[in-house]
Amino acid sequence: MAELATIARPYAEALFGSGADEDTVRQMAAVAAVAADEQLQQFALHPKTQPEQVLSLLVDVAGEPLQPRVRHLLAALLDNGRIQALPEVAHQLRLRVAERMGVAKARVVSAFPLDEAQLRALQAPLERRFGRKIELAVEVDASLIGGVRAEVGDQVLDLSVKARLERMKQALVA
Repeated sequence: MAELATIARPYAEALFGSGADEDTVRQMAAVAAVAADEQLQQFALHPKTQPEQVLSLLVDVAGEPLQPRVRHLLAALLDNGRIQALPEVAHQLRLRVAERMGVAKARVVSAFPLDEAQLRALQAPLERRFGRKIELAVEVDASLIGGVRAEVGDQVLDLSVKARLERMKQALVA
């Protein structure tokens, strides 16, 4: 996985530097979803397959005209035999564009499923705490017993019952 991230980074940076916007991110996500298919990757990496054939297939499946910057990036990836890195390029680009817009993705783990009202009530304090707009990705983990754990980048805010019990245990042992 780290190898794909390393391969993808310069491509994502180049696309970001070319003025990528939300539309670019959307188009890259659509193309990356197609490129993630194992059969398409086998076709693309076959020695008799020309990069232009794969590019044409990706453009057709995308179902809309792609921005020139997206087409150029796809051509570069295909010419270098790096189609397997396309989903990671799209992911890194999405993160960079969101960062420029002041938006961060938060991974929220809850002991119980959260409804929309609870998500909105959780989002506002997280945005104040981290100083930017937050997009929530919610997971459920019953082992937390209660409460939530939020991860934004490399910062963690753990308000779970499990974490509180662990802190109490450490205090009693010390």
